[in-house]
Amino acid sequence: MTAFRSLSAAMVKGFLRDKMTLFFVFLFPLMFLVVFGLLLGDSGDDRTKVAAVGDGPVLATLEQTGALELERYDSADAARQQVDEGDLPAAVVVDGDRVSLIYAASDQVAAGTVTGIVSGVVDKLNLGAANVAPKFTLEAQSVEDASLKPIQYLTPGILSWAISISGVFGSALTMVSWRKKQVLRRIRLAPVSTTTVLTSRVLVSVGTAVAQGVVFVAVALLPAFGLKLTGQWYLALPLLVLGTVAFFAIGMLVGAFCKTEEAASGAANIVIMPMAFLSGTFFPVENAPEWLQTVSKAFPLRHMNDGMLDVLVRGKGLEALLVPSAILLAFTVVVAVIAARIFRWED
Repeated sequence: MTAFRSLSAAMVKGFLRDKMTLFFVFLFPLMFLVVFGLLLGDSGDDRTKVAAVGDGPVLATLEQTGALELERYDSADAARQQVDEGDLPAAVVVDGDRVSLIYAASDQVAAGTVTGIVSGVVDKLNLGAANVAPKFTLEAQSVEDASLKPIQYLTPGILSWAISISGVFGSALTMVSWRKKQVLRRIRLAPVSTTTVLTSRVLVSVGTAVAQGVVFVAVALLPAFGLKLTGQWYLALPLLVLGTVAFFAIGMLVGAFCKTEEAASGAANIVIMPMAFLSGTFFPVENAPEWLQTVSKAFPLRHMNDGMLDVLVRGKGLEALLVPSAILLAFTVVVAVIAARIFRWED
């Protein structure tokens, strides 16, 4: 235990004293969360803004529904100019009982939305004015769907990516550096077991991952980003630990092959970056072609992303951990066995 504590303390101190490592472990991935969170934070909340001219029950009802944001203009020509110049997708002009809708042909989605809303309001007011009882009734009910706001999707994905970076780079570069500086040789000759050295390094990696998780979630929960944790969100912790160990094993495999820090860094990037884009870190992998979705299932980051999404923001329970945890654990065992077979104490 004395050797374990000493090694762990030495590794933590070395980690904290390396400013470049701290940057790439915490600030570098956090920059992606901040940038994407600010850029996409309000993408799902904006109402369609249209020009409005005149007064009366039609415009009053449109304002009450809240489906459209009305920007008032004094004349029909001024409103029409906004549509012609592409600043607004449509204009609603009310002149007595006559309602004119002008929309831009280039934006069919916005045009269809505005046309449907305005037509519905006009038809409803016409029925009311004619005292005609509607033949059909509509019952509308809102439900919580499975779609996510950008910050809800980005936080688990970028957090998993950050853990993969620290796990792979940390173990790979440490192994190569220790081998070059003869640290591994000294450890081999010292009265310290290999298990003690390995477990102390894994413990430091897990502690770093937990710190990353706390920082990421704390930043995403700020009002500027608006992350909302749901259900048993704390179940993300086991996935965080299993993911750290899995990527630590990948780093050990990379470090066993490479002889220099430059080679280890390049090899780690080759592993991490394609995995990040193919595993749904920055965009839903469901939008990719079917064959690419199949390929992505071979990567541990894909399963960690899916599990983190389910328990952190989708409100799912323990059942959502079973498949991702089993895959991460199996991946760790297989890669660790291969890394142990090709491990070298010295160059």
